[in-house]
Amino acid sequence: MVKLAARLSLPRQRNYPLMLLITLLLLVASAVFSLTLGSAEISINDIIAVLFGTAGTPALADTVIWQIRLPRLLCAMLVGAGLAVSGAILQNVSRNPLADPYLFGLMAGAGLGATIVSVVLPAQLFSVAVGAFAGALLAVALVFVFCAGQHWRKVEVTLLAGVAVSFMLSALSSFILYFAEPFAANRVMFWLMGSLSRTDWQSVLLLAPVTLLVLLLALALRRQLDALLLSDESARTLGVNTSRLRLVLLLATALLTACIVSQCGGIAFVGLMIPHLVRRLFGVTSLHLLTGSALLGALFLIWVDNLARTVLPQQEIPLGVITSLVGSLFFLTLMRAKQT
Repeated sequence: MVKLAARLSLPRQRNYPLMLLITLLLLVASAVFSLTLGSAEISINDIIAVLFGTAGTPALADTVIWQIRLPRLLCAMLVGAGLAVSGAILQNVSRNPLADPYLFGLMAGAGLGATIVSVVLPAQLFSVAVGAFAGALLAVALVFVFCAGQHWRKVEVTLLAGVAVSFMLSALSSFILYFAEPFAANRVMFWLMGSLSRTDWQSVLLLAPVTLLVLLLALALRRQLDALLLSDESARTLGVNTSRLRLVLLLATALLTACIVSQCGGIAFVGLMIPHLVRRLFGVTSLHLLTGSALLGALFLIWVDNLARTVLPQQEIPLGVITSLVGSLFFLTLMRAKQT
């Protein structure tokens, strides 16, 4: 592990149990605090009473917590964890610190699907989420079609194909939106910037199993991922089928990101930024990276959503605006630190 840390120019392993405990405590405290935020004033005592089913709890508090705030909170945690884990997997698989779930063109594909459902197809025939999910899967299919043969074995070719597909699908979306009604175009544009305002228990039921399965799959393959970090040759000498490992993990992260985009739109930089923080706080091995990314990603998006709901009165800021701002400042600071 010392050689691995030196190879990646990262610090050696941190006190993982302590960092895990601190992050878990912060996550629980943040989750409880976020349930108090909103137009309806609900105390922490009322929240505890509602969650534990205590008799005599206010009907308003019960409705607000169970129908609005709790599913939104859980979605924020699942989306943050899913994007961060996807980013960590892609960065390890490609050995590229700038790898991101949206490099497959998933955002552009989801945008095209949402645009077609909102503008072209008859009203109420399909939901925006279904269209976005189909569009994201279309983007993944196009990337792998363009990388057919032996090209998909090269991660850099796959990433470049994703960028090309992203530009192509974005151009189609812009063409359709150019001729669309202003109301429909505005609705799609707000959704593309990312929001949890439309999430509900159905969103939780969709995101929870997919996020958990991808995380468990990556944890089960953590030793292969650690071997892959050194080099393909080293991994093969240890009996790792590098091509199959990459294909399985690329498809898993693509499916997870497509599910997230279909429910919440585009939330950039989470999968790019969180793994960098986790490597410095938790450690570089895949076990530490994956578990730390899940927890820190969930914590991060909880507070992003809190800011989005409370900064402006009677208005909600798209999540993608906040994550892009924070992410760009983070990497400018990181680049500045490496230059000094």
